[in-house]
Amino acid sequence: MPKTRASADDTSGVAGRVEKLRRDLDHHIYRYHVLDDPEVSDSEYDQLMRELEELERKYPEFADPDSPTQRVGAPPADKFASVRHTLPMLSLSNATSEDDFREFDERIHRFLKSTEPVDYVVEPKLDGLAVELVYVEGNLWVASTRGDGTTGEDVTANIRTIGSVPFQLHRGLRPFPGRLEVRGEVILTKKAFARLNEARVRREEPLFANPRNAAAGSLRQLDSRITASRPLDIFCHSPGSLEASGLGSQWEFLNAASAWGLKTNPLSEPRRGVEAVIAYHRAMGEKRAQLSYDIDGIVAKVDSFELQRRLGEISRSPRWAVAFKFKPQQGVTRVVDIIPSVGRTGVLTPTAQLEPVAVAGVTISNASLHNMDEIERKDIRIGDTVVIERAGDVIPYVVKMLEEKRTGAERRFQMPENCPVCGAPVMREEGEAAYRCLGASCPAQLRERIRHFASKHALDIDGLGDKLVAQLVETGLVRDLADLFDLRKEQLVELERLADKSAQNIVENIARSRQTTLPRLINGLGIPGVGETMAALLAEHFLILESLAAAEEGSLLEVRGVGPETAREILAFFQAEQNRALVRRLLTQVTTAPIEKRAPGPLQGKTFVLTGTLPISREEAAARITRLGGKVTGSVSKNTDYVVFGDDAGSKLEKARKLGVETLDYDRLLGLLDSR
Repeated sequence: MPKTRASADDTSGVAGRVEKLRRDLDHHIYRYHVLDDPEVSDSEYDQLMRELEELERKYPEFADPDSPTQRVGAPPADKFASVRHTLPMLSLSNATSEDDFREFDERIHRFLKSTEPVDYVVEPKLDGLAVELVYVEGNLWVASTRGDGTTGEDVTANIRTIGSVPFQLHRGLRPFPGRLEVRGEVILTKKAFARLNEARVRREEPLFANPRNAAAGSLRQLDSRITASRPLDIFCHSPGSLEASGLGSQWEFLNAASAWGLKTNPLSEPRRGVEAVIAYHRAMGEKRAQLSYDIDGIVAKVDSFELQRRLGEISRSPRWAVAFKFKPQQGVTRVVDIIPSVGRTGVLTPTAQLEPVAVAGVTISNASLHNMDEIERKDIRIGDTVVIERAGDVIPYVVKMLEEKRTGAERRFQMPENCPVCGAPVMREEGEAAYRCLGASCPAQLRERIRHFASKHALDIDGLGDKLVAQLVETGLVRDLADLFDLRKEQLVELERLADKSAQNIVENIARSRQTTLPRLINGLGIPGVGETMAALLAEHFLILESLAAAEEGSLLEVRGVGPETAREILAFFQAEQNRALVRRLLTQVTTAPIEKRAPGPLQGKTFVLTGTLPISREEAAARITRLGGKVTGSVSKNTDYVVFGDDAGSKLEKARKLGVETLDYDRLLGLLDSR
């Protein structure tokens, strides 16, 4: 339906309805996200939102950037602008034991020259991304990350997608100041984190290591529509600059913030004296496993703002607040066996089978050993007695083996040379930790390969959802990707819950995908290390799939963005007979269109190595680099220009420093990319 303008007769009625819908939706968003006490069902809420979206589409003169419909995200930005904080966003010093916290309390008494018990406000210590929200005259004006403490990144568009962030403050019993700066923590709940990683498995993307990395990566997307698709939440916990607020304490601030519509943690409490804080810490330690989000301790703050000002700061930490951490929750058990499992992306993951042990109220009988590098670094053997810990109280992992418990009967583990599921060769890329099955039709991988092949950036086959793909594999209708093109409507209608019309649509969608492009086809094959950007570069260089399949290492290394690691992955893929047979079949089913040549990029000639866990996947980081002409390789040498490092970076970072290669953290990488 085309957009129209409201006539003079109906303007008043439409405007009134739009305004009421916005008020009602804002109210329901507040009830759901902030109070966790919804008044309407999801379907009723969705109906109101659809009505408002339709009215705003039909009558564009009533568009409003603060409408609830605008939480869905905006088109991608070129880069994040910088925002300077009025007051520095400081980090907290740590207390790791009850004695540490008592010493912290004693220092406050000595500094204030007082013997009176200190009034504190205590709250769970969230493991998320620190942000600051600035409201001017009650309207959300700008939101930024902490950055270096003085200057952060403008993430306003992304913050606006979070349902618990109000666009306008509520006018309650206490008037809000003309300018209000609020600090908070953006998080992902445990369930949201699990769902996000499940989706990344289906898309053959690297998993986020923990909820904090996932929250940080989600909030720092240049495309806020991606942020909007991820269920971020926020808890506001402290003020920045408070202009004429009349507030005198942290506890007053939390109550005022809640009245203004900001989400604060309901577990926050005022506590008087050191022992009362320690009691709260113990109580939160017992409750942490039942919470819907991760915490790794509590935060204790001196309540009085006047005392906070007197206490001041030491270096980059305030004297008046401390992070009182929990001890890791661990258990001791024995490794009964180490079994390699084949993941949906073909990576073999060694898993320790354990004698069952209770840790933090959960019985653990299996723990991931991640990869062979990790096994060798920790020297984990079958039969070892080991210490188990729950990372973030969710994922069990092996901390270390206890050498004093060894008997001499322990056995070293070795990865198999052939896939334990399909028998195809298993390859380990030089310089990388992962071993990967090279079988394109391996049953352990087939479902995810089909989903990837049919995805938007590959052959774009609509209708192949998770349940249907599972049925296609389980019934044997699809044993490799080429079988998709042989499917008939008569076969599909026999499957559970697939009507005649749906079956016909799927067959037609598959037929349309026969006309595609070479980059899409290459991407759809799911070659390790070859994503959307790399597929385009390979297509541009080789022009036809047959040439790529027959290419030798030398010709692969001539392709912009292809390093030794990627070249070996491509060679290994096409050397596997079942993959060559798949390509031959696909070439009888699919026709590809001509492609265009790319111009050289500003990073032409620059070589990058990525190591550690970044806020975004390595493939996404590599894609941004190669789009600008750079080359991403897997090993560090004197010819490397930059090593980009994230959390838990290892030997590659050490080698870069020894060789004098320039190293970049994630923020500096973004700065380099955004400046080009």
